[in-house]
Amino acid sequence: MSDPKSIFLVDIEYIAETDAVMAQLDAHMEFVGAGFANGDFLVAGRKMPRTGGVILARGTSKAAVEELMANDPFATSGVAQITVTEFWAGTVQDGLAEALNAALI
Repeated sequence: MSDPKSIFLVDIEYIAETDAVMAQLDAHMEFVGAGFANGDFLVAGRKMPRTGGVILARGTSKAAVEELMANDPFATSGVAQITVTEFWAGTVQDGLAEALNAALI
């Protein structure tokens, strides 16, 4: 099991043509919305330039987050490669520390 202060960086990298990615965007955004509603996601957004996206997630383990992300329409349709990296938030900006601690409990 992960440390209570572990966060998971989800890196989404597009591997298909833009038209194929855009065809999955609405379904992906529904998936992301459900992740926020369930408390699985803390922050999400697109990369600049638009080559994919990043999600900060929480979960019980890296394997659990990988399993969750395997259901992302970007993954199921094969338009993106998703990599999950676990890290421990050892140093946090003062104003963010309390909110982050609350989110990870």
